[in-house]
Amino acid sequence: MITLVRAATAAAATLALTLPAPLAHAANTPQRLEPETLPIGLAVDALPLATENRTGYQRTSFKHWTAGDIPADGCNTRNEVLLHEATEAPSVGARCALTGGTWWSYYDDTTVSGASGLDIDHMVPLAEAWDSGASAWTPARREAYANDQGQDASLVAVTARSNRSKADQDPSTWLPPSPDALCRYGAEWTATKLRWQLTIDQAENDALHTIADQCPDTAVTYTPAP
Repeated sequence: MITLVRAATAAAATLALTLPAPLAHAANTPQRLEPETLPIGLAVDALPLATENRTGYQRTSFKHWTAGDIPADGCNTRNEVLLHEATEAPSVGARCALTGGTWWSYYDDTTVSGASGLDIDHMVPLAEAWDSGASAWTPARREAYANDQGQDASLVAVTARSNRSKADQDPSTWLPPSPDALCRYGAEWTATKLRWQLTIDQAENDALHTIADQCPDTAVTYTPAP
C-alpha cells in the first residue's frame, strides 16, 4: 500500500512539473467575470428582499481612500475617479494635486470647475451596503467595495451639496433633484447592488419598481464583483 501511495504521489508531482505554466497555475487565476445586462424591471426583480440591519456599523469598517487602481500614479481612489470623470482634464501636480478641470454632476445637472466642489459618492452608501449584506464581509472585501473602480456606476463625482443631501439614504427616501437623472440613477443603484450581491428592503424594492415603470427602456448592465 505504501508503495502504491508513493508511486501515485510521484506521478502527480511529475504531471504538475510538465503542465504548461497557465494550466499549472489555473487554480490561482481569478475567474474573469463578464458583464450582464437586464431590463431594469427584471434587474430589480433579481435583487433579493431582506430586512436591513445597521447593528455594529462604523464608517471606519470600510477603508478608503486607498492608493487606487494604479498605485504608481501617486493618486488615491478619489483623485483617480476625478481624473476619469473630468469633462475637461485638470492639471496634475506633485502628490496628485489637481488644478483646474471641469466636471458635470449628473445628480443636479451642474457643471463644476475645480475639484474642491466635488464629492465622490458611493452610489450605494457605505451604511446602506452594511445594512444589506456587507456587515458579513471580510475587511478586505469592504475595502474593495469602498474603492471600487471596476464598474463606473460604483463611484461617481457629484456636487458636495447633492452628495450630502443624499447622505446614506436609499431611493425610497432620496432621489437626484434633476428629473433627467432618474433613469440613470435607478439603473446605477440597481447595478451596484447586483454587482456586490446586496439585498434590498421592501420600501427600496417599491421605489425601484416605480423608477422602472417610469423608465421602461432603461437597461441595467453590471459585472459581478470578483
